[in-house]
Amino acid sequence: MSHYSHHIFFCLNQRDENSRPCCAAHDAQRLQAYAKDKVKAMGLSGPGKVRVNKAGCLDRCELGPVCVVYPEGVWYTFIDEQDIDEIVESHLANGKPVERLRLE
Repeated sequence: MSHYSHHIFFCLNQRDENSRPCCAAHDAQRLQAYAKDKVKAMGLSGPGKVRVNKAGCLDRCELGPVCVVYPEGVWYTFIDEQDIDEIVESHLANGKPVERLRLE
């Protein structure tokens, strides 16, 4: 059994302007912090529950910003707080992945 029921990693990678796209350029850090606050506010955080983490490059920045939820290995893109709300409420709280935000 995992220490957490779900573990979500947000790519916060920052690259130079002239290189590949990066998630940090798409407000990923602010939205990761928003997700962490939302998870806490809903009482979903802690051992046996949900963990929200920052990550370096997850190598999918062209599709970004991106995050990945384990143990399922479901990848998402998102653009605003409403997308984060949907991921937290549907997937992290109720175990139902959000198909419209899902990356293959």
